[in-house]
Amino acid sequence: MIDFGSDRPVHRQLADLIRADIAAGRLKPGQALPSETRLMQQYELGRVAVRQALGVLRSEGLVVTVKREGSYVRPQSPVERVTVEWPTEVTARMPSPDERKELDIPEGVPVFVLNQARRRKRVLPADRTVLVWPGRLSDKGGDPPA
Repeated sequence: MIDFGSDRPVHRQLADLIRADIAAGRLKPGQALPSETRLMQQYELGRVAVRQALGVLRSEGLVVTVKREGSYVRPQSPVERVTVEWPTEVTARMPSPDERKELDIPEGVPVFVLNQARRRKRVLPADRTVLVWPGRLSDKGGDPPA
């Protein structure tokens, strides 16, 4: 329930409730969320607060919104394990609009950028990538620096 006396903004409280339903499996990947109108009625909130809550969840990569259709729990994509060889520089950042389109990344999902000498930079969606470092690098004189 929404606590209108709380210091936490109501749109954040609504996002928390929907996020909890997703985490608990009450809302499943691909399932439609209740309409904005239904959420407004159910939680006695205005349209702006509902849209802000959905925006928070979109920015977290938990929901996608399709114009004129509604919002859905974002389906989980298969995860790719990528072995990172030393010395590779790994950074994380938000994707450009072109990268988001090319990699089919929803709003709010960051990318990993792998930069290795004499190789082309790789840009990987962080929500579908697990970076794995090999064990001890005895031929390199020990583990890479942290």
